[in-house]
Amino acid sequence: MLFSRAGFHRLGSRFARKRLAQARKKLARGETIYLAGLGAPGTHNSGVALVEVTRENGPRLILNNEEERFSGHKHTTEYPQASIDAMVSALKQMGSDGRDIFAWLTTWDYPALAGTLARTLLEEAPQSFRLARFTEAAGFDGRRLDQMTRTPKILARQLGLSKRVPLITMPHHDNHAWFSYAASPFADDGEATAIAVLDGTGDRGSISLYVVRNGEMRKIYCNDSMFDSLGAFYSVISSTQGGWTWLSSEGRYMGAAAWGDMDRATNPYYRRLKQVLQFSAGREIRLNRAMANWYADPFEHPYKKPLIDILGEPLKPSQLWNPDAVLRVEEIEHRPETRERLDKAAATQMVFEDAIIHVVDRLLRATGAHRLVLTGGVALNAVGNMRLLEHFDEAWFAEYQKRKARLHLWVPPVPGDAGVTIGAAWLFAHLMGAPRGAPMRHAFYCGLPPSREEIETAVRSDDTASTVIGEVLTQEGRDGIADLMATIVADGGVIALYQGSAETGPRALGHRSILANPCDGGVRELLNARVKYREAIRPLAPMATLEAAQEHFELHEGASDDHYNAYNYMVLTAQAKPHARGKIPAVVHADGTGRIQIVREDDDPLTYAYLKALGRHIGVEMSVNTSFNVAGPIAQTPQQAVDTLGRSKGLDAVFMVAGDGTVTAAWHGGERDSGRFRDWYVRWKATHSISLPG
Repeated sequence: MLFSRAGFHRLGSRFARKRLAQARKKLARGETIYLAGLGAPGTHNSGVALVEVTRENGPRLILNNEEERFSGHKHTTEYPQASIDAMVSALKQMGSDGRDIFAWLTTWDYPALAGTLARTLLEEAPQSFRLARFTEAAGFDGRRLDQMTRTPKILARQLGLSKRVPLITMPHHDNHAWFSYAASPFADDGEATAIAVLDGTGDRGSISLYVVRNGEMRKIYCNDSMFDSLGAFYSVISSTQGGWTWLSSEGRYMGAAAWGDMDRATNPYYRRLKQVLQFSAGREIRLNRAMANWYADPFEHPYKKPLIDILGEPLKPSQLWNPDAVLRVEEIEHRPETRERLDKAAATQMVFEDAIIHVVDRLLRATGAHRLVLTGGVALNAVGNMRLLEHFDEAWFAEYQKRKARLHLWVPPVPGDAGVTIGAAWLFAHLMGAPRGAPMRHAFYCGLPPSREEIETAVRSDDTASTVIGEVLTQEGRDGIADLMATIVADGGVIALYQGSAETGPRALGHRSILANPCDGGVRELLNARVKYREAIRPLAPMATLEAAQEHFELHEGASDDHYNAYNYMVLTAQAKPHARGKIPAVVHADGTGRIQIVREDDDPLTYAYLKALGRHIGVEMSVNTSFNVAGPIAQTPQQAVDTLGRSKGLDAVFMVAGDGTVTAAWHGGERDSGRFRDWYVRWKATHSISLPG
């Protein structure tokens, strides 16, 4: 009742049923409907998605704006003011405005979430009061909760409306599940598709399982627990052992694990650590509360004595963000405590892999499916995703499903909460009766392409030198720019590419990327030490044409749907072939894998042209790709791009592509100008003529 008075309406409410009925009539008349998925304040990764729905084509994602990109505050829980402003600007360019949005859908079912929190507090009494710290870390502090409940009024003022905007609350895991399935390459052909949502927590539980047949999704399981959670397991240990905060620790710890002992028979911590999770004969995974204490006190005292006996004392919150004091790969051989911590990371990763295999094993047996959509924040563990493909092979299917098959897997580019904004709108469109929509081909949906004027303003700085170097609207212009980029990279330079709308999700995929030579064995140290200023344990990712990816990596048949679409988004690692470590050492990690991204010409013509040009220079159509950021979110605006250049000593130049196709190169000016870019540019210009649009 309190939520409805504030303007929040549950999916089964009278208001929501009425809006769905109206939407069905509009679709039947052939009208276009705009929906907005809203990541409201109080949850991490706030933002907004804009989805267009038609009777013929179903939902089409127009944009997914993440507030952290505009504010510069990673995983922000703030009201998404700038994201919504940018969405309204996009609507105006389309001849519409915010008043034309038919329904606003939230990423959480807030009444259900409130009930789950209350139930958890009762279940975990008498230590429940300490859980307040957990809710604060998740964004549910008092100020954010107040802002969240006032969102209908705040949104109305922002859109210039006289009445508050009603919000329909959409179930968190259903949002994850439907969008991730609908955007997948799996067809509605009568075959079952299984969906596993593995999360930190949702509004009812942390593990939810679904099956889709003939386009209809059915939930078959929810664990109804916030703390029997694979996401919480990995977050707590990666933070308290690795030295980073939650939401920043998980990917780093996965990278660290590769340097440890990844053999279950010899790792000194694995067998004992596995006891932290209890595996039932069914789908259940329960936290062993005799060892773990994060169900009651996740920050100050997350371990009980049996776990301390295995891992040692956990790092305190005051000790986080000093990982180099904990994990220095360079000192493995002569610093025993570093080797121990890396082996603990490897043990954590292996226990985590055991857990997801356990869940998926039971899901595939229950549904008879061989196709799996994996989503939720846990699905960002690219190594674990690869293990699923390796485990569920033809032998497994012959034994447990009595047929010849193997697992086929798809993970969306935004499996975490930055993608649930899309899911809320996509699911509502499905409930309206719209067709499923087209499979996802790329992730370039955050914000709008920069204008030439915005770039010109951003590069006007005493510390920045710049020049317009060409355009990319024609094949000739694009190939010329690509050749200049490849020339610099092949000669040992490090560049950034800033073009079009940014990627949505945590991975840079060619629109906000730092690029370097994969054949240079010193590039990892250079990028980590002088460009990104990050830990030496961090791997670098390979971006490649499909042909180059197949030549140097073992692309799994289970990820081959739609021409290996699953490898488009850096959500899967792949084993490098034997010759690859010698040829492309910069992008083969310590465990012999690479978190690969395949680039398609139709989706990203300039990056594809760059890879083709680089192949002519270095003999392989592959590049180092890491996100264009330094100690913050990926650069969103031209000014943020120039600021990032200024913070990065080892970055030679940024190629900035305006919406009209004009390309501006920016590099360090004044006393910081090494002259390297000028030399490269002069040599290139001698053989290329510049033509500009307009």
